[in-house]
Amino acid sequence: MFIRAGRTGRLRRAALTAGVTAATLVLSTLVAGPAQAAGAVYDPIRETPTQSRLGLVLQEFTSFPQSEPNPAPTDQRLMRKARINTITELPDGSGRRAVPDLNGNLYLVENGVPHVYLDVASTFAPQFFSGRGLGQGFGYVAFHPDFKRNGRFYTIHTEQASLATRTPDYAQPNTIYQGVINEWTATDPAADTFSGTHRELLRIGFGGQVHGIQEINFNPTAKSGDSDYGLLYLAVGDGGVGVRNTDPQNMAMPHGKLLRIDPQGTNAPNGRYGIPADNPFVGQAGAVGEVYAVGFRDPHRFSWDRATGRMFLGHIGEHAVESIYEVRAGDNFGWSEREGSWVFDKTSTKPCDKLYPLPADDAKYGYIYPVAAYDHDPAPGWNCTSDVGVAVAGGFVYRGHTLPALIGKYVFGDLVEGRIMYTEADEMQRGAGLATIHQLALYTTAGDLVRMRDLSGPGAPGDPNRVDLRFGTDAAGELYILAKANGKIWKVVGTRTVADGDVGKTKVVHTGGADNWTPVTPSKWQFDGDEVILAEAGVSRPGPRRPFEYAILNKGPAAWSSVQIDARVRLDTPVEVTNRDVIIVFGWQSDTQYYYAHLSTDNTIYPHNGIFKVNNADRERIDQQWNGRSRGANPAIVDTDWHKVRVVHLPATGEIAVYVDGHRDPLLTAKDTTFTSGRVGFGSFDNIGRTRLFTVTGSPA
Repeated sequence: MFIRAGRTGRLRRAALTAGVTAATLVLSTLVAGPAQAAGAVYDPIRETPTQSRLGLVLQEFTSFPQSEPNPAPTDQRLMRKARINTITELPDGSGRRAVPDLNGNLYLVENGVPHVYLDVASTFAPQFFSGRGLGQGFGYVAFHPDFKRNGRFYTIHTEQASLATRTPDYAQPNTIYQGVINEWTATDPAADTFSGTHRELLRIGFGGQVHGIQEINFNPTAKSGDSDYGLLYLAVGDGGVGVRNTDPQNMAMPHGKLLRIDPQGTNAPNGRYGIPADNPFVGQAGAVGEVYAVGFRDPHRFSWDRATGRMFLGHIGEHAVESIYEVRAGDNFGWSEREGSWVFDKTSTKPCDKLYPLPADDAKYGYIYPVAAYDHDPAPGWNCTSDVGVAVAGGFVYRGHTLPALIGKYVFGDLVEGRIMYTEADEMQRGAGLATIHQLALYTTAGDLVRMRDLSGPGAPGDPNRVDLRFGTDAAGELYILAKANGKIWKVVGTRTVADGDVGKTKVVHTGGADNWTPVTPSKWQFDGDEVILAEAGVSRPGPRRPFEYAILNKGPAAWSSVQIDARVRLDTPVEVTNRDVIIVFGWQSDTQYYYAHLSTDNTIYPHNGIFKVNNADRERIDQQWNGRSRGANPAIVDTDWHKVRVVHLPATGEIAVYVDGHRDPLLTAKDTTFTSGRVGFGSFDNIGRTRLFTVTGSPA
């Protein structure tokens, strides 16, 4: 039996939301936080993203040259091929795409080939600063919707405070660096390289090296004449210090806020931009008028649904929770009094004891909670003061025209691991709990099932397992995937279904009876009509670590190539045993060479609830659901009922998919080409269970 350490106090996800008005928001910034609830929470969101049968087909679009941070970094996570942050199409009908590199260059891509349009780093040397903190440097670019006529675009860059020649408009104490917003005006908007002027709009000082100004952008759904047209949104982080103070809730500071400004106005305190009259806190005593929404730690990326105008924001969490918020004017998302839908205790002296359930009177604080979220699922024995390596990369609701299967889906990902996920935009509703998160499969144009690490790792300096994932769109709303790791961009050019192929027409049914099965240990098995029963648990045998007891079906072909196995299975081991299992065997060559699908109640340890390969060595996990630390697909079977199971193996592509209880989406997926044919069977690693209606359809080898 396997026991997972360091995972106590597991609680199901919270589904509490609350409306907010300007009045309740003000109250939430003034009233002291509630007393802590008893019982710290260590696993706030038990469910993991579900695997989708939908796969994205990725075609390489372009790649970028090596760039170097300045100064030379001490954090190896900054050693990437090119620290590209987004891709966006210029709003001038030219088809050109703009890509900023944190290390200083603004590229334009034409016909798939990038060239330098503007060297931001050199413009602001020597104070330009990109060698510390994951988001420092030339962070983002936003083109005015009327760029074709006025030539205006806007950038974020960072400067080392000790070298900066200007005083920040707003600053935290002990400022280390400054985030600067500039307006550029191109003399000829159609030119391939920039020539023109620039002016500074806003400068904000930060007391830490992370969580600066993450994105700036215009609302693409606003039309000329609308109140939101031409207004610039700025996602400003807490400087990395909000975990210890109240800056994100302090209305007198822009830190930890979403701002909205008018670049052409003059009524800001510094006179270089305007504060829109309909901003939610204009005229409120002690409040910064630029503020649009409150309570952020690291508001990484935001976007608007082009069909509905709803704004969604991916928010990187501190201790455990990665969140997607729907943002409206005046919202307060709670940080650093809340992380996701949980109380966050800044004062705790125990680094693991930070999250607590919401209090009964939570509604009075007016906080807004996520519409979708997932947690960090750290490894057993994790040091709570270290980084798990999980961070959300906000994305876009797909409203393009070439991928009908994606329409209405908010596509986002995890920037470290490179998982690409989606939620249904219609399901992301305040007050309706957390929307289901689905993990998308990924394919090359050659039809190979891959992970982003397979695409981003080749040619990547530093850690090849760290993708540094980002998203972008073009004017038509089509999706692009970026990886800083090797400085490449892929376009999503199609969709396909996981493990979708003709397995063949040969079918074997009525498989009950001892004559149809060859068990490892016949005395442990019983055969009752159509039921095949493993009545006694197997024991470990010499050789590699592998399932203890199984029986191979000998009815039908001597071996199968493409195959589909359909069966009813039941776990007879008591439910109190959380790591109980049954297995479906396929691709069986010998007792030490085969695949098996492990169906278990426990999904928290490496050898459970996954797809495995035994190849003359200890079993190896090959499914794409295991996060590499602590958690796999959601539990396959948690009760004593019968369950439908389907296993599909397509040796031609190496794809494997496991379905439970008739779901259209697979529970487990894998790709492996080791065994191209073999026999099939049923058993358990070290428990008892049974199968019936065991049916095989496929192609004889």
